[in-house]
Amino acid sequence: MLTAQGLHRRPTVPATKNSVLGAIRRMGALQIDTIHVVARSPYLVLWSRLGSYETRWLDELLSDGALFEYWSHEACFLPIEDYPLYRRRMLDPGSLGWKYPREWAAAHQEEIQHVHASIRQRGPLRSVDFGGNGQGKGGWWGWKPEKRALETLFTTGELMVARRQNFQRVYDLRERVLPAWEDTQLPPFKDAQRALVLKVVHALGVTTAPWVADYFRTRKQDTIPLVTELVREGKLLSVQVKGWDSPAYIHPGNQGIAEQAGDNALRPQLTTLLSPFDPLVWDRVRTREMFNFDYTLECYTPAAKRRYGYFTLPVLHRGALIGRLDAKAHRKDGYLEIKALHLESEVRVTDRLVTDMSATLCACAAWHGTPDVVIHHSDPPEVAALLRRAIARH
Repeated sequence: MLTAQGLHRRPTVPATKNSVLGAIRRMGALQIDTIHVVARSPYLVLWSRLGSYETRWLDELLSDGALFEYWSHEACFLPIEDYPLYRRRMLDPGSLGWKYPREWAAAHQEEIQHVHASIRQRGPLRSVDFGGNGQGKGGWWGWKPEKRALETLFTTGELMVARRQNFQRVYDLRERVLPAWEDTQLPPFKDAQRALVLKVVHALGVTTAPWVADYFRTRKQDTIPLVTELVREGKLLSVQVKGWDSPAYIHPGNQGIAEQAGDNALRPQLTTLLSPFDPLVWDRVRTREMFNFDYTLECYTPAAKRRYGYFTLPVLHRGALIGRLDAKAHRKDGYLEIKALHLESEVRVTDRLVTDMSATLCACAAWHGTPDVVIHHSDPPEVAALLRRAIARH
């Protein structure tokens, strides 16, 4: 799974713009989230795999048309070659109900038509271009009508995100973003679903059938039978994983690395920090079953009830999720604050762990443009002092 996700070792050559696109294709989807206590999630997910790179490359790939945005696991950057699969989702009424209230859309056709006409006449627009400050008050019903209309038109595919400006979506008509697209190019619905299943299994490396549906948020009642069907056709392979009661599945394209894993020849080397929205951990059930790591994002939990911190980052160390780190990047003051580091109870604190962790923190801080690292607390307590000494030597 780590090798398929690009999290087994750091690339040996510096990252390029093509590396960013390749990483997104490898994952199949790059989830978007706006919280930026550290780097915003999509940028951090790429850093976890590529190391230092230019964040503008992601923005350029979107504006260049190599990527598009749509609902996948959640709102995601997606490879443009997958647009036909998601266009089919846009046109399937059963796929849309979970993203916008149809009752509101039916009752507010005038606002929707006004927004659509404005973009047709004026060109690409952001939510803020329709008045107000563009800041929602929380959830669909806290948005101004124009924002709801934009999201409705985006979900149904009439609008696309042409680019981002200060991370705000800039919407334009689908026919202007993708002028060559015709709906006559659509694959049949089942073919699109099969293609998505194959992409999931390839991206995960190894998976059980129930995990497949969560990855692109496909319906379990459709997805699980498709896994069996694709195995029967030889397009997926069924394998046994030691310690698992249920069968597992791999993509034929990953057969080589699966055989290496079976021979214990894959040795993960990477130590890195993960976004809470990294595809390795975004399915909390899979994370618990695969890595024995019980992870909850606590930014939505009242402060008094938080156990680990507002925005903790899982720590991946040579194939294991060993703990979580509560960090904040102080960009103006030039330092990365580690409020607390919590290691799992069974983790042995070795010289190699301290060396790897200190190098990772320094690399993350340098990429953020916050070269100093300040560590406050750790569990166990001695780890903070060990890391401080190791960081001072960098």
